[in-house]
Amino acid sequence: MTDLVVMSLEPWDEVWRRNQYLIAGLLAQDPSLRVLFVEPPDDPIHALRRRRMPGFGHGVHQVADRLWTLRPLKSLPRRLAPGADERRAGKVIAAASRLTMQRPILWVNDPASAIVARLSGWTSLYDMTDDWLEADRPEAERARVADGEAWLTRNAGAVMACSPELIRRKSDQRDDIALVRNAVDLTRYRMPTERPRDLPAGRVAVYAGTLHRDRLDVDLCVLTARALGDEATLVLVGPNALPAQDSASLLAAGVVLLGAKSRDEVPAYLQHADALVVPHVVTAFTESLDPLKLYEYRAVGRPVLSTPVAGFRDDQATTVDTGERFAEAVATAVRTSLPFPAGADGTADDWSDRVRQVARVLHGLAP
Repeated sequence: MTDLVVMSLEPWDEVWRRNQYLIAGLLAQDPSLRVLFVEPPDDPIHALRRRRMPGFGHGVHQVADRLWTLRPLKSLPRRLAPGADERRAGKVIAAASRLTMQRPILWVNDPASAIVARLSGWTSLYDMTDDWLEADRPEAERARVADGEAWLTRNAGAVMACSPELIRRKSDQRDDIALVRNAVDLTRYRMPTERPRDLPAGRVAVYAGTLHRDRLDVDLCVLTARALGDEATLVLVGPNALPAQDSASLLAAGVVLLGAKSRDEVPAYLQHADALVVPHVVTAFTESLDPLKLYEYRAVGRPVLSTPVAGFRDDQATTVDTGERFAEAVATAVRTSLPFPAGADGTADDWSDRVRQVARVLHGLAP
């Protein structure tokens, strides 16, 4: 294996997720590997509608040794620009050609990107991390995802999924889906850090993850902040994809929103939390997940309180509850927790184990 093209759902940035940990591990393990990481396209019209700074894409850009990124541009809505997905796929194929990637393996994380596999003929690996058919999306977008996923489960050279529930749901379409769970950078999360300067003084309950209505129960966050009162602060750490009215409701309740933090910064927020929380909605979508934060929370050993969502629901070290009882449990936990590293788990699953699993899958696809 020498070349890999990754169709990602997230950009290659300082907020590391599954793709980045796995790709970085594979690059470190195999000195012959080269990777073109295709980020989601910039959509300036959508950004302006949400009152955010628009981006305009970029061509092939080298970000590390043997690693390049490409960010396409979605200049117009699909209804005004028929064939936009085919043109995007053509740009990906052309970019790979410029890097002299003649027959790369195509890693597809975004099922709507199946068009690249169709047009290129490259051997593909489909990595399922969420059941996007259960997410709250416009019908046209859901139809594209459904079409791409159906094609990939039939035609990909290999399929892997992050949770047993995803495998169960898709087993009628394919019976050889490999389970590759998420994990944690154990060394990084176990190394003691200084308290972040922007973490509020006093006791804090911390949530780490992208703030999105697909996962976050905004009303429960407000309820929890009010239960903490003047004794402690609820802090949300992560990229904010919430509607403006949700952010305003959180701030009015006293919740502190710290925004996105780099992978080097996140462990400090978890280590210095008096409690770690998972105020997630319980839906068919969240049931499909293998939450990254499950492994990160375990590694630092803080008291963990969660709604009954997949992963945390069956974790014996997690207090599971809902509504007012959840909020009250958080308030109790922040008053009684011991400082890090008390309770830290030095045996949590490390990303190096997952890299070896994925390497075996990829080598099975190599010509």
